[in-house]
Amino acid sequence: MKAVVCGAGRVGYGIAKALSREGNSVTVVDWSTELISQITTDLDVRGIVGHGSHPEALERAGAADAELIVAVTHSDETNMIACQVAHSLFQTPMRIARVRAQAYLDQAWRGLFSTGNMPVDVVISPELEVGRAILQRVETPGAFSTALFAGGRVQLLGIRMDEESPVAGSSIEQIREIFPDLRLSLCGVDREGKLFIPTVSDPLLAGDDIYISIEPAMLDRALQIFGQKADKVRRVVIIGAGNIGVYVARALERLGKVKVRLIEANKKRAELAADQLNKTVVLHGDGLTPELLREAGADRAELVVCVTNDDKVNLLSAVMAKKEGAGSAICLVNEQAFEPLREPLNVDAFIDPRTITISTILQHIRRGRITGLQSIANGLAEALEGVVLATSPLLGKSIDELDLPDNVTVGALVQGGKIFMPGESAIVKEGDRMLLFADSAAVSKVERLFRVSLDYF
Repeated sequence: MKAVVCGAGRVGYGIAKALSREGNSVTVVDWSTELISQITTDLDVRGIVGHGSHPEALERAGAADAELIVAVTHSDETNMIACQVAHSLFQTPMRIARVRAQAYLDQAWRGLFSTGNMPVDVVISPELEVGRAILQRVETPGAFSTALFAGGRVQLLGIRMDEESPVAGSSIEQIREIFPDLRLSLCGVDREGKLFIPTVSDPLLAGDDIYISIEPAMLDRALQIFGQKADKVRRVVIIGAGNIGVYVARALERLGKVKVRLIEANKKRAELAADQLNKTVVLHGDGLTPELLREAGADRAELVVCVTNDDKVNLLSAVMAKKEGAGSAICLVNEQAFEPLREPLNVDAFIDPRTITISTILQHIRRGRITGLQSIANGLAEALEGVVLATSPLLGKSIDELDLPDNVTVGALVQGGKIFMPGESAIVKEGDRMLLFADSAAVSKVERLFRVSLDYF
């Protein structure tokens, strides 16, 4: 596949890296000579210095022959116009644009992004995607990562193995013997920065970050067994009243049974948030002030969410909230260099907008019938959900007999209304949904398992 990526920033770099790694022909367009030099040095991609929405730059990038354009510059307008130009002048078949401004996404203007108007096939809003990711973590306290698949019937969890866990040092084979009613699949283990897919006899050690797939009904029991039992979230403090903070507060209001307080340092933004929200108590002040944190009830909150536009403020707010007595804290962190600080600072989870945005974009790019995708451990692996087609080599085999590529394992099989895990008797049928966990190098092989035969031509 030939693809044009407009924007060589963090998201553009991540998309180009994922696509080029799988053997696609990728050209990146950016006005920054420095960024283009870096991306062409690091990755096997072409680079064009130019404006992403200018016809001349897109022509040099090969938009006329491209099957895909992904516009992820820092400007919403540039991204939208790039898709318009690619459609009108070069007939590029698939067009994806990142759009941050919520004004474009209002339901009142839902017809804006259509072929007859602004021809964008997929609009990605990082703020909305991050907000949804935060809400999933609200519902899964104790997990540092979570994603839903198969319409919410299967959940992938990232859990830290605690020293106090009753199964520390045990293998998944032993865990199944001790807890025969615990239906799960152990998909991956991140041990000291190295991710691998374990065998059923590999021991799980204290300090491991493990990835398991389960049915949501088994969530509480799984967290307890792995030493991460957490209280249900009843009180939430949000620090930062930007698009993400307001989105999360509004969603929690709709859920009900959750008391929300929001802290915002900017007075005008705090007043705007107060006008937009009905039940949330909005406090104007600095989220780094212990007195204000106590006033907001951080000492009694099960969860504190730090989502200002400053990584350092988010980190320090999370640390101070935990010091005040908050049950758990998650924070928005754009800079990957801060990732090693999560554990020393006792922050329960980092939210990386880049990883979330890349996962969402890749889900729309993947060939075949890929219906769900989540990037894992900063891109070291991916969880992919696909529909089994009549041409798939998976068809007619039991879960444990599948001839899967190296570094790929089954997370779950969804067959009608039933969920099957590895070790359970189930024959793969046409139309089934399957969740596979794959090392990043094996993702292209997973795609082929779900691909329609005509996609090869």
